Amino acid sequence: MLIAQISDPHLRPGGVLYQDTANSNDDLTRTIAQLNRLSPQPDLVLLTGDVVDTGLREEYAVAREILSGLRAALLVIPGNHDERAAFRAAFRDHAYLPAEGALHYVLELGDRRVIALDVTVPDEHHGLFDASAEAWLEAALMAQPDRPAIIMMHQPPIVTGVPYLDAYRCFGADRLAACIARAPGVERVLCGHVHRLMQKRFGGTLLCTAPSTTTAIALRIDPAAEPASFIEPPGLLLHDWRDPHGLLTHYLPIGEFPGPYPFA
Repeated sequence: MLIAQISDPHLRPGGVLYQDTANSNDDLTRTIAQLNRLSPQPDLVLLTGDVVDTGLREEYAVAREILSGLRAALLVIPGNHDERAAFRAAFRDHAYLPAEGALHYVLELGDRRVIALDVTVPDEHHGLFDASAEAWLEAALMAQPDRPAIIMMHQPPIVTGVPYLDAYRCFGADRLAACIARAPGVERVLCGHVHRLMQKRFGGTLLCTAPSTTTAIALRIDPAAEPASFIEPPGLLLHDWRDPHGLLTHYLPIGEFPGPYPFA
């Protein structure tokens, strides 16, 4: 099984630039084209939040139009820039999404599982793994604790050392780590939000964050650093889960680059 992960496209209404700077709509269009060129094709694409930038219906209409070109099956979760009711309405044909409440769900994939954990807090940028989320995840994991699974969520529950990102992390990290550690089958915790690739041990497994399909948040670890971003080559992650003994994660930049050349 091959699973692609894209994140944080921050789509805008047609003709509007993200942060008055980047054409995030065109960036996602190029991402979809690149995904469709992959061989073999991904079995599944995960979109780990911030589908749109301000939660407008016009933005979700753009999202559905662009994402309709994707050949692979798609799973979505909301991020802090998504508006939950508008998100649910836009993806109402995605039968795996619950009709009310937090947008947690489990998708069964043969002997494997994808567990979506919605840690967004309405009208806030940070995430929160609270008692309600713990009860839901505990039940989902303990139903089959040894079965291979990945958890997808938006805000990562880790301190990155980037001050303006850490203020908006997912809080309740100790509670979440303890919950995950009780399920040895969890292969990865997959997050978005930080617009960068990061990796860290968490809850007895590996956590990684995906880059954005548009701008990259600057890696500034000075405690006094001011928020900043760059227009760097966007990227995606490809999780190769064909090996029954584990999952391998690749980073792929998005774009057209010189090559291929006949050497390796």
